[in-house]
Amino acid sequence: MANTGMKRILMIDDDEDDFFLVNALLQDISPDQYLLEWASSYQKGIIAIESMQHDLYLVDYRLGGYTGIDVLKHFRQLGINAPVILFTGKGDYRIDKEAMEAGASDYLVKSEINAALLERAIRYTLDKYAHLSAIANSEKRYFSIFEKSNDLIVLVDKDQRIIAANPAALRLLGYDDVDLYSFHLKDLFADENEGRNFAAQPLSEFNTQHKEYLFRSRQNQLLEVTMSVSLLDEKKDLYLCLIQDVTAQKQKAREKQQHEKFAITGRIARVVAHEVRNPLTNILLATSQLKMEPVAETEEAQLYLDIMERNCTRINQLVTELLQSTKMVELNMQEQNLHSMIDKAVQMAADRMQLHNVRLVYKPGAVSPLILADEEKLLIALLNIIINGIEAMEPGKGVLEIETSSDNNKVVLRITDNGSGISAENLGKLFEPFFTSKTKGTGLGLTATQNIILNHKGTINVESTPGEGTSFFVTFPLRS
Repeated sequence: MANTGMKRILMIDDDEDDFFLVNALLQDISPDQYLLEWASSYQKGIIAIESMQHDLYLVDYRLGGYTGIDVLKHFRQLGINAPVILFTGKGDYRIDKEAMEAGASDYLVKSEINAALLERAIRYTLDKYAHLSAIANSEKRYFSIFEKSNDLIVLVDKDQRIIAANPAALRLLGYDDVDLYSFHLKDLFADENEGRNFAAQPLSEFNTQHKEYLFRSRQNQLLEVTMSVSLLDEKKDLYLCLIQDVTAQKQKAREKQQHEKFAITGRIARVVAHEVRNPLTNILLATSQLKMEPVAETEEAQLYLDIMERNCTRINQLVTELLQSTKMVELNMQEQNLHSMIDKAVQMAADRMQLHNVRLVYKPGAVSPLILADEEKLLIALLNIIINGIEAMEPGKGVLEIETSSDNNKVVLRITDNGSGISAENLGKLFEPFFTSKTKGTGLGLTATQNIILNHKGTINVESTPGEGTSFFVTFPLRS
């Protein structure tokens, strides 16, 4: 195959006018860079292919009694992994998908081709093929790992421009290769500042140890990853980035920590309740006795004794609420429609939303999720989250978003407000008993909410940006 100087391209198309048009477009934008040759039929194309004299192939889908897929199959039979761009009809997604599965490097809609689009597709296809061929020629075993690995493998140049990515990387990040190859590594970071800081450090200074980063996919999904960078080709200044998606592992670790923390809190609550209630009972008995003594007949003594009694009763109530919010509760589990429960919770909070002039944006998923739940207790949990959101927003400017989505045998409920947000320091304390930023309240509402959700085999997580708002993410297993 030619690999130096002008790139030879074979166009297999039974329409001579299309050949002249494509040739003119290439000469307009890249004169003397590409030599376009023409095969006017499937049979002539097969003969030209077997000469192995071309760097890239442009193949029309319709070739008389054959199709471009037949050409791709011929390449496969020859054991050749050639760079092929298929010309397809407008909006024919089935053919586009079939072409990529058959081994096409890219596809272009014939009626939408222009000079810039054609040149870009050819350039990226040749770049990708050159880099992957270099890997395959130098280390075939590595190439197999590159293609089949479940970990994300990305190749970058010294400027951190992405020049190749394995299927796992494309799949998880949600990009096709043409889009991804216009990126630099910093563009994958969820936080722009972290991306800029990463880009400021030469790749040659990285060691092979995995470091943790937060990426964002094309679908705006946050991905927790670890990444190591190592030099792959010193002459070409190519670097290998091995990326592991640890989002699920991190989430499981957080859930385990959440359960352990809750269990510890419950044990402490029971100890505190026992140790406090005994002396508290004695104080209440003594206060009641003193009230019946002659000394209590004075107005001042009666006042102080009343204060003691009221505060003892208050402490006793707090201890009771602490125990109730941290103990494993018995649930009356029945099949419930989560959307119906959300509707009920919203209706229960309607007066408060009207009072604060809050606008509700409700985006239920397409499928009604069925879960096992104790309706009474789960309504309390949902209502607590909704009311927290309402109270965090400025009256008249509040927007409360509620959205559900189903994935991997679970349903995810997102409740987002555009309120004052929560600082990183307070975010870690949010479910702790008696923690509250409100002037009124015991700080046990979210503790009880967490208890209810954990008892439903669910999870609850919070993301917040001060000044922008807060999102609660609650997941439940779907009814099997």
